[in-house]
Amino acid sequence: MTHRYIKIGATVLVLALAFAGMVWSTLRDGTEYYKDLNEVAANPTEWRGKQLQLHGYVVPDSIMRSRSNALEYRFKVQNNPAKGGAGEPGPIITASYTGVVPDTFKGEAEVVLKGQLTPDGGFHVDPNGVMAKCPSKYDPQKSGA
Repeated sequence: MTHRYIKIGATVLVLALAFAGMVWSTLRDGTEYYKDLNEVAANPTEWRGKQLQLHGYVVPDSIMRSRSNALEYRFKVQNNPAKGGAGEPGPIITASYTGVVPDTFKGEAEVVLKGQLTPDGGFHVDPNGVMAKCPSKYDPQKSGA
């Protein structure tokens, strides 16, 4: 009878280890961190080589398109745009992207970029990795009560 329990215990252990190994390898490769630009800029070496979703705002007048390829973009992203000239915008990261951008992608647009930090401190955006929020003019009007 104890021989049977040893076989069952060994089988359960092997299955549990196989399942844990599969979950670990899947999560390790598919992990993507959602980070604010200030968090990443404070310690870029910690985030280099990791898949990120980087939240920030496009710096006004920073979007440049390549002359040789109309789908190549370089632009700057900051954490908080200085509204009305008040306050500091914080750190700025230069992003590079090749692909079609959303219609709402423009200066001061709130964006989430999927990609990785580059060794030179920039951010390489993955294909289809630019998500731009609709401008605030589409938000419902707040009533003054």
